[in-house]
Amino acid sequence: MKRLALDAADIRILGALQKHGQLSKARLAEICCLSATPCLARLSRLKAAGYIRGYHADIALGQLADFAKVIVTVSLSRHRKADFDRFEAFINSRDEIIDCIATGGGVDYIMEVISPSLSAFQSLMEEFLAEDLGIDRYMTYFATRQVKSGMPNIAKLAAGNIK
Repeated sequence: MKRLALDAADIRILGALQKHGQLSKARLAEICCLSATPCLARLSRLKAAGYIRGYHADIALGQLADFAKVIVTVSLSRHRKADFDRFEAFINSRDEIIDCIATGGGVDYIMEVISPSLSAFQSLMEEFLAEDLGIDRYMTYFATRQVKSGMPNIAKLAAGNIK
């Protein structure tokens, strides 16, 4: 999809949505210092261009249930496209794996896993190994507490691209 030329008003809209989630048209326009009609037109254009992937609620998981949060680094034994595809298909099939990035450097993947217990996490890791996904080695890091969680500052990130 072609990138739009974004201006400061577009960035304000994206920043407001990132911070507050889905807002009424009037409230979004107020936060972004725009009148309602141009704000809605910009919002529609940003959605059509794929800048807004969806809306969600930030659920306090700790209030919902006890869980284990584990960071797992994985290195594959072979580095062919088919090996990466097979591994990534498995990752995408598992709800417990909430985030996974492919990396260059010392490891191939870094994953964030949320599991109802450490024994459930261990069962997941046993499945990994039983699936013959070509894992050479993996390391686990158990999260003890959340120090910071957030989203990037959109205005700073896009500063060089604003028209």
